Amino acid sequence: MFLLSTAPDAPAPDLTATDLGDFLVALRRHLHRHPEVGFKEAETSRYLRAELKARGFEVHGPLATTGFYVEVEGAHPGPTVAYRTELDALTAQDGKDCAYASSAPGAAHLCGHDAHMAVAVGVALLLRERRDELRGTARVLFQPNEESSPSGAPVMIRDGVLDGVQEIYCIHVDPTLPVGTYGLLSGPVTAATAPFEVRVVSGQAGHSARPHQTVDTVWIATQILNTFYQLPGRVHDARLTAVLTVCRLRAGDALNVIPAEVEFGGTLRCLDLEAAYRLAASMQQVAEQYGTLHGATVDFEIDLSLPPVVNDAALVAGVRHAVRDLYGPGAAHEIPQPSMGGEDFAYYLQKVPGMLLRVGTASGPATSYPLHHTLFDVAEEALLPAAHLMAEVITRRLS
Repeated sequence: MFLLSTAPDAPAPDLTATDLGDFLVALRRHLHRHPEVGFKEAETSRYLRAELKARGFEVHGPLATTGFYVEVEGAHPGPTVAYRTELDALTAQDGKDCAYASSAPGAAHLCGHDAHMAVAVGVALLLRERRDELRGTARVLFQPNEESSPSGAPVMIRDGVLDGVQEIYCIHVDPTLPVGTYGLLSGPVTAATAPFEVRVVSGQAGHSARPHQTVDTVWIATQILNTFYQLPGRVHDARLTAVLTVCRLRAGDALNVIPAEVEFGGTLRCLDLEAAYRLAASMQQVAEQYGTLHGATVDFEIDLSLPPVVNDAALVAGVRHAVRDLYGPGAAHEIPQPSMGGEDFAYYLQKVPGMLLRVGTASGPATSYPLHHTLFDVAEEALLPAAHLMAEVITRRLS
């Protein structure tokens, strides 16, 4: 068995005489048991760095606090192609009852980043076995804090992780697709995602029996909130996909006191970044005008920095050929429409061409829960084939 090393200087096993699949499963389960949230992935980073060093890799970093990368230099000169994974877990509670369930209260890998990391290690190991075929360098990078904003990708880019890179790839697990299928889509794949917050402040609480004598912050907040919900499809062109969702609402504690402050927030999601800017301007206007009309101070903040992931059509075509060649025509699933989820892989694609691939990880009810669900899990038999596929994709690009 391809055992996990117990120390950074543990001898590297002979890859050809070991079971890489078992190794990736064990690696993924360790990471799933020990999740860490964004920019706090110190132990996750240390653990992965030790595993990679034990197998002969030189680790470059740290970048962006806990990030790093390793490289496989081919036998011949050529360009650099990158592959990216994420280190962080969600701020959420793991609801699974299994041996590898999260041991960290309030943190859990419910978006598949543990699987992504295992596949990335597999990609690095498989590419090293094929270095004689490579004309150039493969860079496998491990990024902190994909889940929160501001996220880790811009900091990794600032710290030079894309220096010399000509194109970049990543995967995302997909519990809506069965194991053995791979989702492909050219153009927008995820949405521009803009978290927003609104604070309605009066400066003085009031009596619920006499709302006309005070500034009713709850009422004003609900007017703003309801108007926000009406903007997509009215102010915004209904033919351009947009989703506005309020996810948090905080007001007072007493049932007979109008609070001096109310706060709510959520996310705005658009497939087009310019559409997000137009909607955000309308949201700000609505918030400020309701405050002026009713005598409250209204603060509106929105983060419009995360663009959509836009897959390069030529790179998608290359991955499609690799999927069909390795696993047959039926393994290539053409995604009918983009996701409205956000993904900070988009920042890399503002700098170089790239491609995000969906990897099917469902094998039954236990592995079909949606992303971020408290019972989310992946079918681990998907890990090794995904690693083989992405190693093949990168090898072809560097051949």
